[in-house]
Amino acid sequence: MARDPLSRSATAPPRGEHLARRRSSPSGGGVGKADGGGRRKRPSKTQDNLVYAAVWLACFAPLAWLAWRGVSGDLGANPIEALIRQIGVWGLRLLLVGLAITPAARILNKPRLVRFRRTIGLFAFAYVCLHLLTYIGVDLFFDWGQLWKDILKRPFITLGMAGFVLLIPLAVTSTNGWVIRLGRATWQRLHGLIYLIVPLGVVHYYLLVKADHRPPLVYAAILAVLLGWRVWEAWARSRA
Repeated sequence: MARDPLSRSATAPPRGEHLARRRSSPSGGGVGKADGGGRRKRPSKTQDNLVYAAVWLACFAPLAWLAWRGVSGDLGANPIEALIRQIGVWGLRLLLVGLAITPAARILNKPRLVRFRRTIGLFAFAYVCLHLLTYIGVDLFFDWGQLWKDILKRPFITLGMAGFVLLIPLAVTSTNGWVIRLGRATWQRLHGLIYLIVPLGVVHYYLLVKADHRPPLVYAAILAVLLGWRVWEAWARSRA
């Protein structure tokens, strides 16, 4: 699994462009149009920029939606708790979306999809940071003593904080420069921590919920499918 860590789906530098340049296909298929020799042409810079803008807007949209709900008083009887929880849930959702990019790119034969792994992963990290900062600042009023007590006594906070701490080095080393500094093998082993981080996030959410456990169970099922696909792919490669 070290050759295809889940973290590359979350915070890895994009590697799909050079694959797309080398890939050839029958005329009219795949990404972009085929030239006379059947080789796919890369989309124009304008098209790339528009796609990236759409991804950024899609990642920002949940935060704007939550802000609108807060201003309009649509966060329920306990708006602070709802805000903290929903920001965290969107961080988990983006992590899962990031993890889904690699299998989607391979199943759909669209290698250029991997361009979005780093962007989505860093947005996920930003949501997790905001989730934690909102909890510390708005709920605890920066009471660090109470935060430490919560970490020690409340298992869901213990697991959530552990996942956040493990996510920091992945976000910091998400650039191409860090791949070169660390070496790809070391970098991949480090980013393999995502295999632990996302399950910690799912369990954190499950323990946080007091009544309806269906949403975290759905995310657990999605995670199981994504992990299962990678196990199956590794097994198929070993038999090839």
